[in-house]
Amino acid sequence: MIDEFGEAYSEVIASDLALTEHSDKSGSQLINEGADPRDVWLAICRQTGVPKERWHGINKTKSKK
Repeated sequence: MIDEFGEAYSEVIASDLALTEHSDKSGSQLINEGADPRDVWLAICRQTGVPKERWHGINKTKSKK
């Protein structure tokens, strides 16, 4: 989530966004209840309009030293 939304906004989304496909529970509530974090992330992606190509993270290349 931090890669997509930044650190501060990720915390807001996790605690305050009511996920309609999960009875309006927040991502934090769902994870605390034992939901798979990946399923929660995908629900957040769908609800917030994250493009599908970024649902599995941003490709990062390793720096060569």
